[in-house]
Parts: sequence; structure tokens; C-alpha cells
Amino acid sequence: MTKHTPTTKRSRRQKLLLGSSLLLAVGITLAGCTATGTPSITGSSSGSSTTSASGTTTVAAASTKVTESDAATTEETVDNTTTAVEAFLATLSDEQVEAVTYDYDDETKTTSWSNFPVTFVQRAGLNIADLSEAQQIAAMQVMEALLSDDGYQQVVDIIGGDQYLKENSSSTEQSLGQYYIAFFGDASATSAYEVQFGGHHLGINATLDGSSNAITFAPTHLGMQPAVYEDSDGDQVQTFGSIYEDAFAFYDSLTTAQQETLTSGDVTMCAPGDTCDSTTGSGLSGSDLSDEQRDLLLDLIANWSGMADAESATTTRAEIEATLDDTVIAWSGETTYDLSSGDGINFSVSGPNVYVGFQSQNGSAGADVDGVSTSGWGHVHTIYRDPSNDYANSVEQQSASNGTGGGAPAGGAPGNDS
Repeated sequence: MTKHTPTTKRSRRQKLLLGSSLLLAVGITLAGCTATGTPSITGSSSGSSTTSASGTTTVAAASTKVTESDAATTEETVDNTTTAVEAFLATLSDEQVEAVTYDYDDETKTTSWSNFPVTFVQRAGLNIADLSEAQQIAAMQVMEALLSDDGYQQVVDIIGGDQYLKENSSSTEQSLGQYYIAFFGDASATSAYEVQFGGHHLGINATLDGSSNAITFAPTHLGMQPAVYEDSDGDQVQTFGSIYEDAFAFYDSLTTAQQETLTSGDVTMCAPGDTCDSTTGSGLSGSDLSDEQRDLLLDLIANWSGMADAESATTTRAEIEATLDDTVIAWSGETTYDLSSGDGINFSVSGPNVYVGFQSQNGSAGADVDGVSTSGWGHVHTIYRDPSNDYANSVEQQSASNGTGGGAPAGGAPGNDS
């Protein structure tokens, strides 16, 4: 297993489930699995540039230029994030500050994140792609302060994948590379506020509450396309490598009987804009898992619930574990980790304190690149929610029209990119 090493202050490359001795040829091709079930690839592409067509720095480039900040506790994360928000706001004009800030209980927070392009669902706040390089870096510094190393790297890799598609694919979607940031409530180390950040394949809602020493990421959307791409440093990035690794570690730990129960269940998806009834459905019950299997499931869920510091992640993990017996897991699709075969996997984890929906998208949505997986394994949308604590209970989820997370504009939703 290798990690990329960029020229920034610390290593930020997502765990890559590939051999370190791969040579780059022409075109990325998925070429089966190693003996351990890990996918291998060969190939190359033109890579991602650091500037947009207009000559300004891209969000992808800005995301790699932040300064390191470390936090081991919830209090440190809240302090660091609050400081970063204040520093970002100081770079803005009065008009920009007004555009990026909302009341804490503004219902806009429930309708301004989506798994659809920003051309179909308008995001709240400021478009980071429209800001100066210094402002872009300051905006990404907020996310760096909020997230753990692995959490921030996941965001960087998702953004990098969108930028890769913008520069290399046949997609005509103009919103690729656009990400919005908004703040609900005043950033403070002693009261609650929310950081909302996202674009097409990303929608993070993080509520930080210094008064109760709590951070929640519910609800949050993590998506990715393509499966593997080459970044501007010539490194290969497998955006969901760690998630796939954890998913199959859990699946492979199950007995044949448990796997049959798991795959006979109903996989669900509680999409942005859905109020959801939080029913668990059918599948494998957490009460039927061994201690080792429970830990592996919690490791998988932590890719969404544990994106901040170690203390916050441990707290959320304990809350989820407390009701794990009443949690149901369902799975469909492939049962072998092989990116070159089949159409990917789908699973859902549904319980009193956690919901994760993971869906492979059957189609590239027009973002085709020769030899690159942009459908199935290579195009995934996921949702993380907490039925007991979405938006830290500050607002209730508003139902959206057309299933697009914030309602679709005139003309309706796109056909195959949900």
C-alpha cells in the first residue's frame, strides 16, 4: 500500500490500494486484482492543471496549499476551526461576508446541499472558484482545521477527481470544479454553528458546539468519480480506496450464512432533500455480529462519522455502537473487490443513531474518459445521516421537489446523475 507525497507541508494523499512500482503507460486501465483482492491499474493521463480556463487558481490546487493544523480533541478542533473561519471572513468584503453567513436555524441549510450539480441545486454561500487564490486557500484552511488528516485528504481527492473530469472528460457540466462554503450561526468556541461545504460530489454539514463539546457531520454526502485518476503531481489517486477496503474487510469477515442474510436485505438510500422515515428494513442485524465483525462495521461507518479529531470520532463511534444491535445492514452488487469486474457495490447501514447509504451509479453522466472507470465502481454517491441528530437538531430536513436535494429549477432534474 502506498501513499502519495505532495510538495505541501505534510502528506495528504489518500491511501492507495495499488502497487508502488507501477509504471505509467497510455490511458488508465483497470486490470484485475492482486492476490489480496486489491485492484491494480496501469496507465497514465494528461493530469490536472493548477489553473482554470480563466487563468485563476482552481479549488483543487488551493486545497493542497493549506497550512497544517493539528487537533486531537474536540475542543482543539472547535478552536482551530473558529480561528480559520474568522481568518477567512477577514479576507472578504462586507458584501461577501453577508452572502456567506446565515442564521443558525435558517432552514436553507437543509435545501442547499445535494448530490446533483450546482447548476441544478443552488448551494448556499460563496462559490470558492470565484474567489482570489488567497481567499480560496483561506476557505480550504477552514476545512483543514475541521477535518482529520484522513478526512481532509478524502475531500482533497474528491475535489481532485472532479477537476480531473473537468479537464479530461467529455462532460459538458459547467459546475465541475465549483464548491461553495457557508456558515450558519456565528463562529464561536462557546456556542453552536455549522460549516457547510460542497459541490457536486461533496456536501459536508458539520455542526460544532463548543458549549457541549460536540461535533457532528450528519448529514453529509461523499461522492466520487472516477475510481482512479492521475493528479497534477503525476500520482495515481483512488478516491474511495479506504472505503472500499473497509467495506470488503467487513463483508469478508462474515460467514456464508451471514453473507446470504446480508445480500437478501433491502438496500436503501436516504437522499438529500428526503425527510426519510428511518426504518431499518431487512438485512443482517448488528446483534448477529461477533465483536470483531462489529469493530469492522464501526471502522467502515467511521469514514463518514469520524472525519474530525480522535476524541470526536470516539464519541460518535460509542453512540453508534450503543444501538448497534438494532442496526440493520444490507448489501447488493459485487461480492469480490475487483474494480475491473461488474458494476460495483451498494450497501446501507440503518439504525437509531446512524444511516449510511452507498450507491454505485449506473452510468457516467456523460463524464467519459477513455480507459477510466467513470461508472459503477467509478461513480459512487453516499449519504451519512443521524436519525436522532441531523443538523444537531437545529432544524428539520425540508422535503425537496424532484428528489434533487434542494428542488430543481425550471426544466426538471437531470436524468441519470442522482
